[in-house]
Amino acid sequence: MAESLRIDKWLWFARFFKTRSLAASMVEAGEVRLNGAVVGRASTLLRVDDELIFPTGKRHRRVTVLALGERRGPAPEAQALYREEEPPPPEDPFAPADED
Repeated sequence: MAESLRIDKWLWFARFFKTRSLAASMVEAGEVRLNGAVVGRASTLLRVDDELIFPTGKRHRRVTVLALGERRGPAPEAQALYREEEPPPPEDPFAPADED
């Protein structure tokens, strides 16, 4: 099994977005954070243990990658690819961090 996977493909495999192109658009629009940094390219590689923050509907989700997957399977298979973490605080998770 591969050690990394394109972020748009993983978001689609994990069933967060209905189409891979929708996942790619969210990434390219700067709506997805990978390990705290805004991602702007759908081709960015994702690895196990990476953390993602991204919007779905009216809320932001924070997940840790547990597995990369090999296909877009049924929901139980998709849910095994990640662990849901506490959601980010209600303030804008994309606001620049304070540098002291």
